[in-house]
Amino acid sequence: MGEFELIRKYFAAAPCAQGGEGIALGIGDDCALLAVPPGEQLAISTDTLVAGVHFADPCDPFLLGQRSLAVAVSDLAAMGAHPLAFTLALTTPTVDADWLQRYAQGLNTMALSCGVGLVGGDTTRGPLSLTLTVFGRVPAGLALTRSGARPGDLLCVGGELGNAAGALPLVLGQRSAEASIAEPLLAHYWSPQPQLALGQALRGKATSALDISDGLLADCGHIAKASSVSLLIERQKLPLSAPLLAFLGDEGARDAALSGGDDYVLAFTLPPAELAPLLADGWPIHVIGCVAPGQGVVLLDAAGQDVTPVIHGYQHFRETL
Repeated sequence: MGEFELIRKYFAAAPCAQGGEGIALGIGDDCALLAVPPGEQLAISTDTLVAGVHFADPCDPFLLGQRSLAVAVSDLAAMGAHPLAFTLALTTPTVDADWLQRYAQGLNTMALSCGVGLVGGDTTRGPLSLTLTVFGRVPAGLALTRSGARPGDLLCVGGELGNAAGALPLVLGQRSAEASIAEPLLAHYWSPQPQLALGQALRGKATSALDISDGLLADCGHIAKASSVSLLIERQKLPLSAPLLAFLGDEGARDAALSGGDDYVLAFTLPPAELAPLLADGWPIHVIGCVAPGQGVVLLDAAGQDVTPVIHGYQHFRETL
């Protein structure tokens, strides 16, 4: 099977590749054309997932299809953007019809859930890797960034933390657990739900935001650096799920929430006056700390003592730094 036949059979025919809002021209030409309304800006982000680094190999291709798109779309949520389209660059060692069919089905399922259309990409032979570029739109001047946090703001997250990190021993076959514990953790790992609606609700309210991919401590460090402030995190306020606590215990669950990564939950800073209206509207916001003068991220225990670990979260190329 040639490259173009592969694209036509498994991707161009998928429901998510049939155009939609904001897509003036999709798959079939040298470029796609996206239409952005006047007064809005185009938000763009690229993610690469490599077999053996970002996901276990082999793994269920349907679940991988969901996960690979979800983690990319989560960047749009972090900016408060409305999703438009995405491209896929697929590198695969062989043409495995069953694998491709299942991967495309998972990709399409997540694309329809997020309201984002496939508009192009590339395929080539080599070690398995996936590069997805997502496009969204956001009103000019209202995109959420990492650089606006101010002393006195609240530090918040949009949901429970640590579930994906808790799932990793299950994904790798290192541990097992009963279904009531394993299934919700695995669902969070393989099918994270980008918080698109929450990101859009935070436009004009949050002073900074990002999605948690490398661990709460590490990612909050990006906000602290970009905003030239200190973020104080209270360890006892971390929102933890019952399955995670049952699987890892209290200490293990808190460590997973702080440094495990792969949550794809939004972390953001918020003026105190903005909190009550958002909670009244039903948004799943948890206050875990505050913004203070200074630099960096500080983890506080129940007594207010600094218990910040040396290593905050996952980093590529750590050994070369």
